[in-house]
Amino acid sequence: MSGFQAPSPFAGWLAADPQVAALVEAEMERQSSTLQLIASENFTSPEVLAASGSVLTNKYAEGYPGRRYYGGNQVIDQVEDLARQRAMALFGAEHANVQPHAGANANLAVYQALLEPGDTILAMRLDHGGHLTHGSPASITSRIWRFVAYGVTPAGSQGGGSVSDPAGEVIDFDQVADLAKSEQPKLIVAGSTAYARVIDPAPFREIADAVGALFMFDAAHPAGLIAGGVHPSPVGIADVVTFTTHKTLRGPRGGAIVCRADLAKKVDSAVFPGLQGGPLEHAIAAKAVAFAQASTPAFAEYASTVVENARALAAGMASEGFRLVSGGTDNHMLLVDLRTFDPDLTGKDAQEVLDRAGITCNRNTIPDDPRSPFVTSGLRLGTAAETTAGMGPGEMSMVASLIARTLRRRGHDDEVAAVRAEVAELCAAFPPYPSLTGARGSR
Repeated sequence: MSGFQAPSPFAGWLAADPQVAALVEAEMERQSSTLQLIASENFTSPEVLAASGSVLTNKYAEGYPGRRYYGGNQVIDQVEDLARQRAMALFGAEHANVQPHAGANANLAVYQALLEPGDTILAMRLDHGGHLTHGSPASITSRIWRFVAYGVTPAGSQGGGSVSDPAGEVIDFDQVADLAKSEQPKLIVAGSTAYARVIDPAPFREIADAVGALFMFDAAHPAGLIAGGVHPSPVGIADVVTFTTHKTLRGPRGGAIVCRADLAKKVDSAVFPGLQGGPLEHAIAAKAVAFAQASTPAFAEYASTVVENARALAAGMASEGFRLVSGGTDNHMLLVDLRTFDPDLTGKDAQEVLDRAGITCNRNTIPDDPRSPFVTSGLRLGTAAETTAGMGPGEMSMVASLIARTLRRRGHDDEVAAVRAEVAELCAAFPPYPSLTGARGSR
């Protein structure tokens, strides 16, 4: 798989503002010369970039196609209808709302659509892999609704109904069922932000039905893997599915919701006018582009390679002495416990020194982490972006070695600089936008 070609229409558009132009150029250089291993990020296509930067940004379009509060939306209605139709076709859904500005907005809209303030929601613990909107005290969601948290099985166990891994640290479905029975939630949420295994929607559906709860699947991370056929689809099993378009789906920054037809009016009303004003129609056009691209055989091959690369990176990290939470990965990310590698090394320190070496990732809590979320004992690594750039399992093994070298020699500036030079050389062979960065060589 080769890197994307650059969107030439953008060339020179910022010449009149050299300060902003210089910052854009600097960020392009950073993205092209350093390894992008943040699981929430990707390199989107030039077609998506072009739609994002189009004249569609000029139009105000409060409401929905055919029901706008402003005139002049004849074309905009077609844009949004196209995006909705493509989302429904891609995921096999009965209804789609493509207006959410982000995944958090999408989740909040679903809660508002389906629940009353104070209702109970059962969702994944933040320190076991859940998201802020799954009930973190830092999120407004926890101020409006009552959250009860489930977690993962202890390390080394095989409980919880897992089918993927004997090392434990997988969703504890026995706990989910027990909490659902005792707490009687109105909504059960599946999905995560730091969980390296497949999340099977079927057991959640069974548990939700047993207690009369609705079931929402937050597919922010695996949406592209679902579209590519390498993760089971929750659509048709969950009542509502939320997702972001900028992670494994490789689209613009934004969110979307798909749901059963009978919930469409509630969901739409919660998004607008419940939470948002005018939709970002340039972003919605870019979502339409991404949905079409994700429906191709080439994208299915990409999704498969993302998982293959994650497993190769996991194997490389394990061979260097790192412990992998849950023992490995089934998706685009891996969660690394640093303590077996070096008990004194924190996620914060590791992230900072890896940044100096040109390896971009993020610190992350591990299940039952003894350190704070600002320090952590782990790292989260993802393969979606560098797979887009064209890297394969061989490069992932190299990346694992570079990470280990950096962290072993983190107190030696010359060693960190040497790794930085090797990273730059590797990235030069796999530029995400070749004609923007002056690709050296072809592949």
